[in-house]
Amino acid sequence: MRLLVLSADPVDAAAVRGALPGTDGLEGADVLVVSPALNESALAFWVSDADEAIADAESAAQETAAALADPAGRVRTEVGESEPLLALQDALATFPADRILVFTRADDAQRYKEDDVVGEAERRFGVPVHEATLPA
Repeated sequence: MRLLVLSADPVDAAAVRGALPGTDGLEGADVLVVSPALNESALAFWVSDADEAIADAESAAQETAAALADPAGRVRTEVGESEPLLALQDALATFPADRILVFTRADDAQRYKEDDVVGEAERRFGVPVHEATLPA
């Protein structure tokens, strides 16, 4: 299985397993972890100060990759665009995933539903997309 995991925060293997449907597992999976570079403040966004956002995204991606390294066969990381659909589009250009997991923060989950990120991703990319909400 080729699994794309999109999460702005670190995710452990148990959370990924819990979000996978049915009997899908991580054993031997080829995983790409994409962590969007989210500016935590509007000011940082408007002045295009992305350094801190990129550093935070790199850290989250590396921590997730470390947690998934044992059960998965291969794990790679990328820092993605702050817009989730753009981050997915960019990642899928070089990583043809069989399945996508989108992890949202509890405080962002409603926005992702309003923007229909999961439904739109499935329509655009033709890949099954599953969403899980991280605890606050």
